Amino acid sequence: MPADELPETFHVTTDEQLRAVSNLTRHRIMAVLRFEPATITQIAERMGLAKGSSSYHVRLLERAGLVKVVRTRKVRGVTERYYAMAARSIEMPDPGEGGPDVLMRHAVADLEASPVDGERHVRMAHLRLTEEQFAELGARLEALADEYRELSDPSLPDVSLTFALFRPAPRGQVEEDSE
Repeated sequence: MPADELPETFHVTTDEQLRAVSNLTRHRIMAVLRFEPATITQIAERMGLAKGSSSYHVRLLERAGLVKVVRTRKVRGVTERYYAMAARSIEMPDPGEGGPDVLMRHAVADLEASPVDGERHVRMAHLRLTEEQFAELGARLEALADEYRELSDPSLPDVSLTFALFRPAPRGQVEEDSE
């Protein structure tokens, strides 16, 4: 299925789906499949995994509905399956107060695993915004990410963009939690 025919968003709603996307290896497999379909062997090679491990993780993702077989072909009597993402993006449920934010944890793990000699743009800014400014900035960030996703070329190296716009816990609450 061509990428432009994929549903825009897959909403993670079940415990099985949440467990599937919460695993860092499966998160990285989905990154491999983000722009083009791949076989178990191709996924294993790109990630440095054993084929059995790659197969196990892909099966869990497929069972959860996050990836699907998009084509097959016969190779020396064996059916080769090509897997792709089930949607262009995945929307996670709100982790709730004090819950782990899986996407941000994966993003930090990916950032820490990225080459130290490569170009990076990492920044944290503390702002004071009205509700309207907060909403406008969130919409602008999402629109910018969507604009550049449309420009993505599968032949180019991967680039990850992660942003989190949120209101931190009140200062007194953070100090109480650390005690």
